[in-house]
Parts: sequence; C-alpha cells; structure tokens
Amino acid sequence: MKRRLFSLTLATSALVAALPAAAQTSWDLPSAYPATNFHTVNLTNFASDVEKATGGKLKITVHANAALFKAPEIKRAVQGGQAQIGEIILAAYQNEWAMFGADGIPFLATSYEESRKLYAAQKPILQKKLGEQGLMLLYSVAWPPQGIYSKKPLASAADLKGSKWRAYSPSTSRIAQLVGAQPVTVQAAELSQALATGVVEANMTSGATGVDSKLFEHLKFYYDVQAWLPKNAVIVNKRAFDALDKPSQDALLKAAADAETRGWAASQKVNTDSLATLRANGMAVEPPTAALKSDMQKVGATMLQEWLTQAGAEGQQMLDAFRK
Repeated sequence: MKRRLFSLTLATSALVAALPAAAQTSWDLPSAYPATNFHTVNLTNFASDVEKATGGKLKITVHANAALFKAPEIKRAVQGGQAQIGEIILAAYQNEWAMFGADGIPFLATSYEESRKLYAAQKPILQKKLGEQGLMLLYSVAWPPQGIYSKKPLASAADLKGSKWRAYSPSTSRIAQLVGAQPVTVQAAELSQALATGVVEANMTSGATGVDSKLFEHLKFYYDVQAWLPKNAVIVNKRAFDALDKPSQDALLKAAADAETRGWAASQKVNTDSLATLRANGMAVEPPTAALKSDMQKVGATMLQEWLTQAGAEGQQMLDAFRK
C-alpha cells in the first residue's frame, strides 16, 4: 500500500512539474532578411519581449534570412497556419491587392514624416483586408529611403536602358520597364549571388540592404534619390491569436506597439549609418543629377496614375486622406 501511494505521489509530482512546459505555446516567425538587419534585430527583441511578458507561455522563434520560407511564401504560410506569425514587405503583394503597394509608388512619400502619414491613411484599410484573409496586422516599420545602385555612373534614366535590374516587387519591376531596363526578380537573400554572377547590374533599394548584401563589392555608384520608403509588416494568423489567453494577447499587442516605435527609430539611424558604411567601403554615394531625378519623378507620376486605376475609389480615398 505504501509503495502504491509513493508511486502515485511520484506520478502526480511529475505531472505537476510537466504542466508549465505543456502550457507553453511555440510560434515560428519567418523573415526574409539577415539576422543582422535592423528589421530582424527588432523582431528578435519583439520575440524576447513577448516571452518575458508572458512568463514563457508564448515563445516565438525568429527564422532569419528566408531559412524557413522564401520571401514570397511567407504571407501564404501564415494564412495557412504553416507559420503562426511572419514578416512581409507589403509592396511585394501589390498584384494581389493594389493597396498593399501604396508605399511602393515612387515619389509619393519620400521622407519618414510623409511615410508615417501614408501609413496612418493606409493602416485601417490594411487591417480590414488582412482581417478578411484570416490575418491580423501587429505592426509595420518602414525601410530607409530607396536609392539607385549601379555599376556605371548615371546622368539620366537613359543610362539604365538595357541593364539587368533587380526587381523585388511589382513596382520595382514596372520601374525597370519604364526606364527600358530588364527586370530580374531576385529576393534579398539571393542578391549577393545574383550580383556576383552578373544576373543583376543595377537595382533600387535602401542603404540598409546595400550594407546587408555588401553591394559595394560589385557596384560602384549609389544615387540617393529617396524615391519611397516601403514598409515591412508583421502579421499573425487570427486563429493562432484567438487561441491565446487574454493576458498573452495583451502582452503580444503591447510588444508589437513597442516594436513599431523602436523599429521606426532604428530605421532612421540605419539610414544614416548605412550610407556612411557604403562610403567607407569605396562606393560613390551621390545625390541624383537634375536629369535623373526629373526622369524618375516622371516614372513615379506614371506609376501613380496606373496604381489609381488599379486601386479605384478605395485608393483615391486613401490618397486624399494622405494629402490632407
């Protein structure tokens, strides 16, 4: 009898000891960018904040550099529940829904102040659309302003004609078409190899990506045209969110709000630091010539009209709200 009671006590103790581990919820968070990129660092801090705030009940593992899913696969993976949470670049999904590409229109919003204003106009519409897709927007952070990288000096857009142009979204592909370049779809994780093998000769991206991919090893010129500030968004599967208890949901939303604030500040610092790093590694960092800037602004005007045709009344309402 004593032996039976002792065994029962041991079994009960083991069960109690196992309860905290059993109660832990583990999420995977795929990202397309290197672990050292400021977006990914922010994600890691966000995940750490969530784990601390929930007392370990919710653990989020960040999978950097497209290790779990490639960039174009992440949104579908979160929608389908293959990953509970993920980071996407919104402009990449413009063909799915025009409003996703609002921050990829050249020269619509060219500063951090304007980008925040555009986000404020875009956010309610984003939240509604994502909700219809079984997703939630947790937070969004802008990349630094986009400039043009090239192997050769650019006096005007005509100098880009025929060049192999890296595209990462419908809008960057359309820019290539409008300037007579050849668009080549290459994700951030594959950019270094594409440059090394001659698949890409020019591209439009931020100083941060320039440093991440060591573009100075292959390209010699960076023109700081400050064309637009695309945003990354962290999205979560709504069912996964609803399955959390209320304190964990609150902790997640609080950590997301903090990550958004922290991320925007980090983006501005990274913009300054990355341009300095490009210069230090021998890249010519220059403002665009008057002709190049004028040419690119014409491209932006064309793309805005095309986007409004796609986006319709919804897009016009967002644009009116942004321009107030």
